[in-house]
Formats: sequence, structure tokens, C-alpha cells
Amino acid sequence: MTDQVCVEHTHEKARGPRMAMFAPIVLFLGIAVMFGIGLTLNPRDIPSPLIGKPVPVFDLPAVKGRQLGLSSASLQGEVSLVNVFASWCTACREEHPLFMDLRRSGIVPIHGLNYKDKPNDAAKWLDELGDPYTRTGADINGRVGIDWGVYGVPETFVIDRQGRIAYKHIGALTPRVLTDRILPLVSELRK
Repeated sequence: MTDQVCVEHTHEKARGPRMAMFAPIVLFLGIAVMFGIGLTLNPRDIPSPLIGKPVPVFDLPAVKGRQLGLSSASLQGEVSLVNVFASWCTACREEHPLFMDLRRSGIVPIHGLNYKDKPNDAAKWLDELGDPYTRTGADINGRVGIDWGVYGVPETFVIDRQGRIAYKHIGALTPRVLTDRILPLVSELRK
């Protein structure tokens, strides 16, 4: 081998370990960039795969002390809201006065899906804070909530006349979300 070929061969061998040294740095930077992008996303903006699809088939008994349970059949024929709530949920307590005001206004029927709650706790919560719901189903084991794609409470759904999910709001409902998104959608769906 000539001296020049030996030098080039030595440089090629040395280049491989140097490149391998930078691989963890490049990998780390890639992960950091993806993590940074993920932090800028709002989880409430994640669309439900059920939008535009019929509500899952279910039939729940009424919450203790209430007369009317909640079923997929009871969500047909009129535009309505379904609010997933629980007595142990702090954010549910925050949004509850908004639902009480909405009930008094009579703008749209509100149904409650009580998620993974003890029967006595749910009844006591509604008795103390007021019951804004036309129908309230007790989803004690959480199975119906899972079918609806619920991964935390509260969540609120807008249901069209055909019993399809038109919108999903994750987290506590605010007056702004109600006036800017939900009520205009309810009006549009009634046309």
C-alpha cells in the first residue's frame, strides 16, 4: 500500500467512531424538538374520533334519587348536550353554575353522564348544588364513558337530532366556550 492510501484508510476508520459519537446528540436534539412541539399543543383541541358518528349504544339507570336514566335512544330527536361529571371532580364543581344557568334559560336540554361515582355521592352532589340535567345516567364502572372516548372529567358533548356526536369539549366549560362555540353550534344544528 502506498503512503497516501494508508493515510486515507486511517482517516476513514477514524471518521466512523467520530460520527457515532454525534448520534446520541442528534437523537437527543430530535426528541427535544418533538417534545417542545408537543408542549405547544392544547389537549382540548384534540378532535374526538366519534365526531359525526352515532353515540355509542348504551342504557344507564338513573342516578340515585333521579327518575330518568340515560340511553342512546334518549339522545335522538332533539339537539342536546351531554355533560360527563362526577362528585369527586373539582372542575365539575367549577362549571356546574354555568349548567344551572343554562338549564334555567331552557336553551338546550342537558343530560348528565355520572362517571365512576358512588351512588350516594352523586345524589348528594346534585341535591346540594342543584340538578341541571333532564336525564342522568349512572356510569358506575365507567364502561360507557370509555365507549364515548372519555379520558377525564368533565367533558361535554353536543349531540345532533339524529343522535350523532357533533362536538366534544374537554375540561370545564367556560362562558366563552359556551357562547362562542357550543350555543352557535346548537343553533346551527336546529336549522
